[in-house]
Amino acid sequence: MLKLFGYLLKQGVATSGDYCAPLAEGVIGLPKFTDEVCAGTSCGACQTECPTQAINVTESDGKPDVTLDLGSCIGCAVCVRTCPTGTIANDNRTKVASDTRLDLIVSSTSKRTTSSNTTPQGIFERSIAARVVSTGCSACDLEIGACNNAIFDMERFGIHIVASPRFADVLLVTGPVPKAMHSALKSCYEAMAEPRIVIAVGTCAISGGVHKNGYTEANGVDKILPVDAYIPGCPPHPWSIIDGIRNVMKRK
Repeated sequence: MLKLFGYLLKQGVATSGDYCAPLAEGVIGLPKFTDEVCAGTSCGACQTECPTQAINVTESDGKPDVTLDLGSCIGCAVCVRTCPTGTIANDNRTKVASDTRLDLIVSSTSKRTTSSNTTPQGIFERSIAARVVSTGCSACDLEIGACNNAIFDMERFGIHIVASPRFADVLLVTGPVPKAMHSALKSCYEAMAEPRIVIAVGTCAISGGVHKNGYTEANGVDKILPVDAYIPGCPPHPWSIIDGIRNVMKRK
């Protein structure tokens, strides 16, 4: 036993102190726009190859403009690999959560980026209880689980996972929310005490991802409930999830 304690002490501190650290070299994140000029509609490779129709290439007065919906992006990096001009590149940021759905739609010309209101003013600034409602995405569920491991340790930020919506301040919704889950999701929401908060975690929960516009009506949670924050990614990095929850804590 003493040998075990000695070994553990020698390992140092496992918990990361670098909040929202960037992704390591070679790790695929969400795409971003560079300063390189797009070839326009004469190319359109990114739009053609995107599996979720998250990219749209247009031209105005002969100038190309590309719009990218991060809420539909599954992070496959096909657009990065196929872009001949380098207009689209890998983004290693993990601070990507947004307050509104519109902020997840970015343009190569306006260079609008995702934003969150982080002015401390809310009743949940120091502590919040979250209930996870999975509607079909084990990947996002695993990343939420990773938020609670020794590396990320989200409880140090006052974020606690609870077993019942009756004890929850916020619903963390994962998966594309098919119609078979609509009633159950509404029941969870109605069981919560006011003020009730909903966060869409992952591309599927935001837009339906590859499942959208199908017969299951899996088009994301904001078609069913009011959403207070969006965390893009397929799945999002644990830091992205923690940061998205913390942004809500500071403004609600």
